[in-house]
Amino acid sequence: MESVIINRRDLEFQIFELFKATELCNRERFVDHDEESLKAALDVTIKIAEEVLWPNASIGDIQEPHLKNGQVYVPQAVHRGVAAIRDAGYIAAGLDYDRGGMQLPAILLQACLGIFKAADAATPGYLMLTKAAANLLDVHGTEEQKRLYMEPMYEGRFLGTMCLSEPDVGSSLADIKCRAEPQPNGNYLLSGNKMWISGGDQDISENIIHLVLAKLPDAPPGVKGISLFLVPKICVNPDGSLGKANDVSVAGLNHKMGYRAISNCLLNFGEKNVCEGYLIGEKHGGLACMFHMMNEARIAVGISGAMIGYTAYMQALNYAKDRKQGRPIDNRNPEHPPVPIIDHPDVRRMLLKQKSFVEGALALCLMCAKYLDESETATEKNTKYRAGLLLEILTPIAKTWPAEFCQESISLAIQVHGGYGYTKDFSVERLYRDNRLNAIHEGTSGIQAIDLLGRKVRIEEGLGFNFLMEEITSDIEYASSWPELKIFTTTLMEYVSDIVKATNNINDVRDGGRKADSLANASLYLHALGHIVVSWLWLKQSVVAFEQITKSPDTQDADFYKGKINACKYFFLYELPQVKPLINLLSNIDTTCREHGPKMF
Repeated sequence: MESVIINRRDLEFQIFELFKATELCNRERFVDHDEESLKAALDVTIKIAEEVLWPNASIGDIQEPHLKNGQVYVPQAVHRGVAAIRDAGYIAAGLDYDRGGMQLPAILLQACLGIFKAADAATPGYLMLTKAAANLLDVHGTEEQKRLYMEPMYEGRFLGTMCLSEPDVGSSLADIKCRAEPQPNGNYLLSGNKMWISGGDQDISENIIHLVLAKLPDAPPGVKGISLFLVPKICVNPDGSLGKANDVSVAGLNHKMGYRAISNCLLNFGEKNVCEGYLIGEKHGGLACMFHMMNEARIAVGISGAMIGYTAYMQALNYAKDRKQGRPIDNRNPEHPPVPIIDHPDVRRMLLKQKSFVEGALALCLMCAKYLDESETATEKNTKYRAGLLLEILTPIAKTWPAEFCQESISLAIQVHGGYGYTKDFSVERLYRDNRLNAIHEGTSGIQAIDLLGRKVRIEEGLGFNFLMEEITSDIEYASSWPELKIFTTTLMEYVSDIVKATNNINDVRDGGRKADSLANASLYLHALGHIVVSWLWLKQSVVAFEQITKSPDTQDADFYKGKINACKYFFLYELPQVKPLINLLSNIDTTCREHGPKMF
């Protein structure tokens, strides 16, 4: 039976043929794994996704959490989904065996996370936030914090949150007002409000561990004055037992258009002036600590966007194969039976565009996961360093490109369904609402664009950007050995040259003192570089597909591989050319939008 969530053949193609995940199994950390064990993990993931999460997704979307007497209650469907993921060990799956983990590679874990999010965008969020918070404590927490809080989080007994934003602050963390007063016992009393806190309260876990950004009385201004604190909903005694309720309260719930099954709260800390918190890391070093969690969350948002889009594509594809309507243009005989709508050219165009976006987005996220594996487990220092810089520059693209362009794909999935697409009889309207949040989650697309152009392309004097261009150029040179791929390699090399020129021009303008002008079109830059990166990934997929067809022309997967090559052709002919005008605007440092003052609107 064909999956309603993911094309298993494509998933395995990307993990094992494109990114060669089994090569990681030669490393000491992953030596107990092989292709069979990694596929077995996918089997378990897909089973949970299809049998538990997918049927529950619509329930959580309709019922959503509610607040009663200061306590948030979530649907039982969410309880079942959280339990299924937790009991299968996915929170701690990346940890060492002696810590209850499976030592799975990041590329496999990201694929599993994506499958869960494809089936139900909201429910896995409770656990993935917990995983990211626990990973942060693993790096920056004290031994006591790890024992009392981190270990129960990895077990899934405690769930975690990330408390950054405030009602009047939004993404401008330099302006946060939440305060932490030091106490004689070495702890702190927190006071203030936090907004948009996913999983901020619920009735699923024994306890909730909030990671809260706040400022100390002696904090310097701006982001350099931010510290990070661990604030439990229920205080934990030295022996690990639960103690008194902490001074954390829910002021209200935000009712969102998507991700409706995960509670999203406005939290008040210290209404009674007794909210206990514990410093994580160094004083005034909170943002650096929190970025450990934020970067993980951003990659998770990227895979969420890619896989929600993928599921919408699968829904549209299955519908187009089953739905019969109309007749071919060259045979309009009304006595002939209607044909499946996939036989109509414009429907195929929409499906092909979806395929090019979602399979490209999946490749982008899995490549980031592969670089994470390289940065953590490669034996050569230079390989680790290079992978780390590549991951840095690709993270804002991986967070943003799937959210933005898989949203286009989901819109087309609705179009393929026709009038049924915007009814609740089919899932694509829910998927559209869910994915729309991903362009805002963990830093909006505009913030990611400024991060990319204003910081990431300049890291280590531009070395990360140079590494990325080297990787793309190397694959172009390799692919050029096949005349059949010449149309792709020549075109992509031209765009690489163009984006390098545009980047140099922008950097020159910034170094000349025009920082605001250099970043005015940062979103266009992310769009353009994102399309170039995805074109590169489609070229890589085509090379693998072409190699397989050349080696075994009669392979039963011939249509699958030909589909890869044709989707690559589509992206190069239909989508990539759209960024040419954007690159021209970037190269010329156009300031039209920046010069349009507020009174001119």
